[in-house]
Amino acid sequence: MPEATVSSEQAGSSDQSGFAHAQVATNGIELHVVTAGPEDGPPVVLCHGFPELWYSWRHQLRALGQAGYRAFAPDLRGYGGSSRPTRVSAYGSDNLTADLCGLLDHYGYEKTAFVGHDWGAMVVWEMGRLHPDRVSSIFTMSVPYTNAPAPPTEIFKVIFEGKFFYILYFQPVGPAEAEFEADPRRFLRTMLYSASGDGMANGRPALADAPAEGTRFLDILSPAPAQLPSWLSEGDVDVYAAAFEESGFFGPVSFYRNMDANWERSHDIPPSVYAMPVGFLTGSLDPVNAMMPGAAEAMAGTLPDFRGVTLVEGAGHWVQQERPDETNDALLRFLSDVG
Repeated sequence: MPEATVSSEQAGSSDQSGFAHAQVATNGIELHVVTAGPEDGPPVVLCHGFPELWYSWRHQLRALGQAGYRAFAPDLRGYGGSSRPTRVSAYGSDNLTADLCGLLDHYGYEKTAFVGHDWGAMVVWEMGRLHPDRVSSIFTMSVPYTNAPAPPTEIFKVIFEGKFFYILYFQPVGPAEAEFEADPRRFLRTMLYSASGDGMANGRPALADAPAEGTRFLDILSPAPAQLPSWLSEGDVDVYAAAFEESGFFGPVSFYRNMDANWERSHDIPPSVYAMPVGFLTGSLDPVNAMMPGAAEAMAGTLPDFRGVTLVEGAGHWVQQERPDETNDALLRFLSDVG
């Protein structure tokens, strides 16, 4: 598959020289994949979250490449330059993990190290469950391993009865798409700020006490200031906005619409399947910590080869963008330790 050097329009506000873009056929779709590093380097696949892109890994792509790794950052299906199926079920863990297996097949790898953030972390956890033979190690950010005792949305309905919870808001097709697509740039700018360490330190609590009826997602977020924090430029926001203006939000939101089906598919698989080394990193102000209390610590007693938690003080949900140096140091140390 031919690759092309990144253009200045794709680069946003950061220097992306040396990155290459490709369209990779896999599992009946195409993934837009950005690569960095020597072709003979040990492979590392980086899986982004919501609402992100390959671009969320711009700092890690460069660090991994300079360290001699061959790094791959795909736009997951439904995002950016990748295919956008129109069925909700197309965004289940069976398809998301098959996409990644096809990516490995395309480049000739039996297995690779997988790194995931947010929804990308959940996809990587499912890779370890459904395709452990393709995974040499796991390093996730923000979302720790869990195995819910019941379908997730059923649990959320009990916990948040009568209250707004974004995952329940995302379940019906239409309302979330209409809200976000009305002004993608405003939504993305607000979302990126609100869940960051800056937004969490100065804004609203992670779990807003708002009624389900009549509340929209933007209503629970902290408005972004005129001057964004130093880790996020207006040029960065432009990259995200241009991509989502083109792709829309049906695919990204449909990841959430498959949570119960994903649970049915894999909840009986024991944690012993994670025989590979596993590491975890999160920001101290990440709102997911409030949603999943104790889950990060519990991994030490659940996963066979858990290598520990790295806590980045003052960072929020977008830890690899907010604190790239600390994230890169932890990731490279983990990869070096596990070989």
